[in-house]
Parts: sequence; C-alpha cells; structure tokens
Amino acid sequence: MPKKQPSRDKNNLLFTVEKQMELLPFLLEAMPNRSRNSVKSILTRGQVTVDDHIETKHNYPLYSGQTIKILKNKAAVKESALIGMTILYEDEDIIVINKEAGLLSIATQKEKKQTAHHQLMEHVRKEDPLNRVFVVHRLDKDTSGVMLFAKNEAAKRKLQDTWKKSVKERTYAALVEGKVEKQKGYISSWLKESKTHMMYSSPVKNDGQHAITHYKVVQSNTDFSLLEVQLETGRKNQIRVHMQDLGHPVVGDKKYGSKQNVIRRLGLHAKILSFNHPSTGQLLLFKAEVPKSFYAKSK
Repeated sequence: MPKKQPSRDKNNLLFTVEKQMELLPFLLEAMPNRSRNSVKSILTRGQVTVDDHIETKHNYPLYSGQTIKILKNKAAVKESALIGMTILYEDEDIIVINKEAGLLSIATQKEKKQTAHHQLMEHVRKEDPLNRVFVVHRLDKDTSGVMLFAKNEAAKRKLQDTWKKSVKERTYAALVEGKVEKQKGYISSWLKESKTHMMYSSPVKNDGQHAITHYKVVQSNTDFSLLEVQLETGRKNQIRVHMQDLGHPVVGDKKYGSKQNVIRRLGLHAKILSFNHPSTGQLLLFKAEVPKSFYAKSK
C-alpha cells in the first residue's frame, strides 16, 4: 500500500511512492474505495501530479521516493479547485498564477478545457457570467512558474503595448545538461522559425527576431548546472534555443538537444515576474518557488 503523508491542505491527498510501479495501479492501491473507472477519470481530468507535474498517462512509470498529489473530489473540481495551478494574486484588472509543468497556457486543437486560460475563465465567471480573462503572454506547456493574465481588454492592451517598458524583471530557473564553466554570461542571436516550427538562431545578423538571454550559474556538478536566467527579450522558445546554442540544453528538452530526462519534466521554471500594474502603475513582484528536483540534480 502506498505510504500516505499528512495532507498539506484540505483539497489534496498526498502519497509517497515506495516501489517502482505504474501510475494507474498505484492509484488503485492508494484509493481502494474507488472503482477502476472513477480512478481513471481522476487521472484523465488532470487531478494527479507526480512530484511537481500533472500526469494523465495510465502507464506512467513511478519510482521510489516520488510524491503523488491527488485533488480530492469531484465537488472540489466543480466548486473551486484549479487544477495544475494556484492563484498568487488577483484584483479587478489582473490575475497572476503559478502554473505547474504539464498544464497548457491556452487551448490547442486537441485540448480546449484543461488549460490555465479556460479554468481562469470559469473562475471569474462564477462572480459574473460576463466576466472574461485575456492572455497577456504564454509559458510552454512543460514550463512551470509565474504567469500573468488580464481581466479586461484595456488592461490586456496596456500590458501588451507597454510590455518592454512595464516588465522590470523576468527571471527563470533552468536546469541544463553538463557543467557550465563560465559563471555568468549572455547569448545574443537572431531567432527564426523553421517550417517544422522549430526555433533556431540564424547565423546572419538582423535575420530574424533579436533575442538576448543573460545567465549565471547558481550551482553545478559534472552532470548538471542550475542557472538563473534573465530575459532581455521574450521570444518563442528563447531560453531553450539559447541553452542549446550554449552547448548545455535544458534537461528534458528533446526538441532542442537534450539527451536525458532525469527529472521527468522540462527543466525550466518562471521564477520571478515583476511589472508595473496596468492601472495604478505600482511595481509588483511575484515569485514561484524553484522545484526541489532542480536543486537536487545540480548539487
């Protein structure tokens, strides 16, 4: 039987994996009072996280020591629980969330509802059915951390039109492959998108969108380095391409050169977002704690 931990809050059940097994059999053991179909639907709805990422695959392999979190019940899902994210701040103009790895920011052709945007739309419509949420910027599905949404058209426009000026800090934690020898530096290149939707650095100056990424080493060993990365520009897949250019791809980023996935997710986390409020102009700063696995692997 999986070992149950003291529950951290009333909406979650926590378990520790004690032996190697697949996720569905583990959940069936962990919740003996539920039918197989009920457990399957909990998985499908995205109510299960392994360590710090949402997992929906029945045959996902588990290893000893991992933490499984299960959002408790259907009522919680219907009433108030946001799956795969928490709200850090909300007022009449903006919502700031901490998104978990595995949750889409916005809808795709395949997935319409299990997204941060859709859930926040439902959340604000509880107060007024006419309320809406607007996307200001995006995080990749497998990147976790701080993300900002607007609650009205004016706030969205102001934030997007003044993004370069309004955003004072965008700091990421990146777990990358290998030991980064240079303790701090930056990468500057012109990013382009291929026909297969891969971003890459053009060897030709001014050929594409200029992208600048600053980094410094937080800690490292012979296999992995934990970097603090600051964006001077915010281009699609910028950090992932620049880390590949550096010769140290982001862990778990098969698309951009990673050969291994020891943390079983993408090693990228939006740690800090600081910006001027679109209405008041007040400087706000939000932080999302760096996943423990990032530190553990780079010790």
